Amino acid sequence: MGILGMAVSYLLFSLLHFFQFVLAVTVCGLYGVDLQRARSQDKYVDGKWVYAEVVGALAALTAILYLVPFILRFAAVTVWSFVVFVLWIALFGLFGNMYIHEDPEGNADIQRMKNAVWVDLANAVLWLIGFVASAAYWWSHRERHSRFTGRAKLGRNASTRSTGWTA
Repeated sequence: MGILGMAVSYLLFSLLHFFQFVLAVTVCGLYGVDLQRARSQDKYVDGKWVYAEVVGALAALTAILYLVPFILRFAAVTVWSFVVFVLWIALFGLFGNMYIHEDPEGNADIQRMKNAVWVDLANAVLWLIGFVASAAYWWSHRERHSRFTGRAKLGRNASTRSTGWTA
């Protein structure tokens, strides 16, 4: 079942990766404002903001690559999705510690950063969903072989137990 021959699982993964891409680019824009301001004023560029840009760029690039259908079949997708999730959680922790309890008092820059922290968390949640979904997809679609010799390919619902042959 699907639309134009595409499986429903691929369409759902594509929708997830689209939103991951949109939020990653949003984070790049939110943190890039401060980096551009520091560069134009010849000030020190804080590594925390550079880290945020790198995480956003890696997530955006990964989300674009994951839109290619055959890439999702590899087990490395699950591992890399977990790595990106951990990067987002670290980013949320870093900036959440700095801005969640901060009172903006009418300062638009602090309010923007408070909003950016919640976008970081939304990104982390999307990547966690992607990790769990890709792990479940990979586990249910893996190629299984027989227990003893490993030469026979088993179907999706085949058991690896010997049932005993009868004539």
